[in-house]
Amino acid sequence: MIRKLALVVEDHPSNLLLVKDILEADGFDVVCATNAEEACRLADACTPAIALVDIQIPSGGGERVLAYFRGIERLARVPIIAVTAYALNGDRERFLAEDFNGYVSKPIDVAGFVRTVHLHVDPMPL
Repeated sequence: MIRKLALVVEDHPSNLLLVKDILEADGFDVVCATNAEEACRLADACTPAIALVDIQIPSGGGERVLAYFRGIERLARVPIIAVTAYALNGDRERFLAEDFNGYVSKPIDVAGFVRTVHLHVDPMPL
């Protein structure tokens, strides 16, 4: 079985470990960054199957990571999921309108998180 690569961008150590553990238990290889600059450098070195990006990270926030991916042809189609504590009415719609592919609110519901990842990594055939 070929393992898919996930990029996790999260600056809070316990959230980073939780997301990494969930993805590894689900069969992903995982690379991690704690800020937007590091995430962009990692993206230059690999092409992840999916990126899970906290919105409130140092050196430009999750939006910087999104813009970087969308601006590079090799990365432009990588699904990027916003993982955030922003959970007010309209936040999900705002992030989707910004071109994130999905949205997961914190605290993370493990089953919902896994469903969201698979929705974007393993889309149903047409």
